[in-house]
Amino acid sequence: MSGLEELSREELIALARALAGQVGALEKENGELRERVARLERLISRNSGNSGMPSSGDDLPGKPQPKAKPAKGGKGGKRRPGKQPGAPGTYLAWSYDPDERVEHFPAGRCGCGADLAQAVDLGVTARHQQIEVPLMTAATIQHDLHTVACECGKVHAAARPEGVPAAPVSLGVNLQAWCVYLMVAHAIPVHRCVELIASLTGAVPSAGFVHGMITRAAKAVEQANVRIRALLTLAYVVCCDETPIRVGAAKAKRYLLVACTDRYTWYMLGDRTLASFKRFVIADLSGVIVHDRYQNYDSPELGERDHQLCAAHLLRDLEDCAETYPGAAWPLQIQTALRGLIHAANLAREQGKDGMHAGTKAMWINSFRHGVRIGLSEIRRIPGPAKTVTQPIGRVLLEVLRDREADVLRFAHDLRIPPTNNQAERDVRPAKTQQKISGRLRSQTTTEHRYAIRGYLSTAAKHGADVMTAIRNALLGRAWMPPDPTPA
Repeated sequence: MSGLEELSREELIALARALAGQVGALEKENGELRERVARLERLISRNSGNSGMPSSGDDLPGKPQPKAKPAKGGKGGKRRPGKQPGAPGTYLAWSYDPDERVEHFPAGRCGCGADLAQAVDLGVTARHQQIEVPLMTAATIQHDLHTVACECGKVHAAARPEGVPAAPVSLGVNLQAWCVYLMVAHAIPVHRCVELIASLTGAVPSAGFVHGMITRAAKAVEQANVRIRALLTLAYVVCCDETPIRVGAAKAKRYLLVACTDRYTWYMLGDRTLASFKRFVIADLSGVIVHDRYQNYDSPELGERDHQLCAAHLLRDLEDCAETYPGAAWPLQIQTALRGLIHAANLAREQGKDGMHAGTKAMWINSFRHGVRIGLSEIRRIPGPAKTVTQPIGRVLLEVLRDREADVLRFAHDLRIPPTNNQAERDVRPAKTQQKISGRLRSQTTTEHRYAIRGYLSTAAKHGADVMTAIRNALLGRAWMPPDPTPA
């Protein structure tokens, strides 16, 4: 404070005002830093248990692990490996019509010195069946097309067999089907596909030929995908989802959109813009859409329809609220009510009933509504326009639960509607697996072809068709077609 005594009253006032301005600036900066730290802490706290992040991100440095799920039996609530309670069992069944029988006799000599080959056969005393696959070796099959002359003088030439092109030497349709299957169904890169086929069969197709099979197969299943898309538009309920994928340039990010049921799968490569969603199948759907609350699904430009908001996403958002407000009871109450309704709906569906028990449904819905009201009373809305005011964590979620209760609980009133879009999550997972294995996809056109084939194969598998047969027949010009839906 040396020298302050020599300052005049006016100078001291000016100095105090300057210091007050600096303090105000520091307080403002400190407040901004606190908000920034809070945002960063919240960002770091996101994981697969309290947000839509994939579980693969839980292992990133600094990420907290998701909380353990409620115990469902067993010690500590941990799921045992192998078959789960209630899951259908599998076993190796005895075949009464084996493909091959191999007779085995004792060989060598008896202790008395006699040759056992001359011994009396007393019959079979033990039988053992083993399921085995033959060793695959590519065989070169030459097709000699003969020409014959009839007595009348006409000459007739033999036609090429199905699947044999006009080229002098070609790869058979079975090998072609293996190439498509390995690349599309199992995300095996082209050169590794060549190596794998060479190891398994001895045939060595070129990398260019193998890569070209994606385009050929996509063209072969084109009409099947047209039919799949048309049948989806007629479905009573459709699950939708989207996931980012890297296509083309190293930093180019697109989105793979999927619309599916337990019978059909259809993919489209696009982005998360409304223009892309207009090209998506959603605009033509007539049934209920199950989705993750992304805003484009609710756009009036896509038409009016019924929605089911994914309960799995809602439960994760509520888990975020439980972690943000550890002393609040409403997040757990709403979670418990949602899980109770899901369990009751699944149980009624398994028992072949048209709906869940009325008393059970009323109890859980009442608990759900009370939890929402309590949450709204504790997490107050901040007045102001949405673009400039950030609402407290959980406030917007609670308003969705209140204002869109019909879309949240639609599954509880109609058992045909699933509570989650897990079907879409499963159908979009191959794209995430592919990126882990191969990284980005080099061409947008090839990516579109890849998922056209994938949608065809997924739909065929859902109908119980053999995938390899579906590929082979498509390459022969006889693509598998989904049958007409059974009337409800």
